[in-house]
This record gives sequence, structure tokens and C-alpha cells, in this order.
Amino acid sequence: MEIKDSLSEMFPGLGVLQIQVRDLVIKDKDPRLEEAKSRVCSKIRDSIGSPDQVKDQRILRAYRDFYWRVGIDPTKTRPAGEALVRRIVSGRGLPQINTFVDAYNIASAESFIAIAAFDLARVDPDGLVMRRARAGEEFLGIGMEKPIVLSGVEVVVEDRGRLIALYPYRDSDESKVTMDTKGALLMMCGVPGLGEADLQLASSLAKRYVEEFCTKRGSSGASGP
Repeated sequence: MEIKDSLSEMFPGLGVLQIQVRDLVIKDKDPRLEEAKSRVCSKIRDSIGSPDQVKDQRILRAYRDFYWRVGIDPTKTRPAGEALVRRIVSGRGLPQINTFVDAYNIASAESFIAIAAFDLARVDPDGLVMRRARAGEEFLGIGMEKPIVLSGVEVVVEDRGRLIALYPYRDSDESKVTMDTKGALLMMCGVPGLGEADLQLASSLAKRYVEEFCTKRGSSGASGP
């Protein structure tokens, strides 16, 4: 991904790691995946004693700092990894959405890294550009009823003139992964203060979980619907 020079100068260390996963078979749920979620939740609860300790984890603190600098209040809109870990430590566990989202949510919770996902049929992985938003631009994210108007302080990812992400907060509704998606681009969202090893860990976890629970090869062992 091309990161505009102005962003690199303003946010040294800003970067992403992208992987592609093909031959997807996305289902509502998989009992094996639910077991994996339970194991990861137990591991996280053992390592973080209370919700108050979540925000002080090194990686989650880096996201919080970045959020403030790009116009997002992390006390109202929590970074993705933090939101998942808070759910777990509070005893609610990980949400059940579909096997693809659930699989990369496990990786995000385990690594604390925010992970974005896009349908490969709807984006050009080689043509993505990260830049500062332009005041007045509109962005329609997943779950939004109507587009929001950007102020110009935000960081966005552009694909052929279309905004596909408000970075690293929300992905575009237009390029989202659906139950019919056959190939996906996964993006490990780095911010200043994180290292290459942090993104590599998230990448390896995401690849492993998605391939195990959401591809033709891995789905052959599924016992659920």
C-alpha cells in the first residue's frame, strides 16, 4: 500500500501488513471455531485481571494515542482490539457473527491488533493509497445508516477514488466481506508505537484461523452446518 509522504512524516512508523485468503467457505458458525474462541478467551482472562487494565496494554495504548490524533475519541469509540478484549475480560466473550469475522476477531483479540477485511472482488490490493481525508468527503462504513462527512483530520484508505476504510476504525460497506465472498484481503492495521513483529503475529494468527475455519481445505473437518 502506498502511504502518502505527509502521513509518514506526521506519523513515523505508520504501516500495514496485507495478506490474501482465497477459496473461502463462510458459514454462520462452526462448533470447532466456538471451541477455539473459548480457549482464547480463557487465555486472555488469565493474563488480564480486570477491564481497567485493558487500556494500559502497550499495543492498545498505541491505538488510543493514534485515535486522538486522527479525531476519534477512544473513550467513546474503542479501538477494535480493545473492544474485543474488554468483552472477554468482562465475561461476555467474543461475538458470534459468521465464521470469517469470528476467525479474524480471534486473531485481533489474541494479538490486540486491529484487522480490516475487504472482498477481493471489490478492491484492488495493488492500488490502495492511505492518505489524510479531505474536508467534506463522505464515508459510508459497515453498519452506518448514512454517510458521515469527514473533517479532514481523519486517515483514510482509498481504492481507485473510493474510500474503503476510515483507518483504523471502520471498513466501507461497499467493499465488505459477505457470506458469498470467495477471496478476501486482510489488513493488519499498524500505528506508531507498534513494531513489525506485532503485525506479523496478527497476520500469522489471522491466516491460521481463517484457513482452518473458512476455506475449502479447513471446512472439510467441520461438523456444524
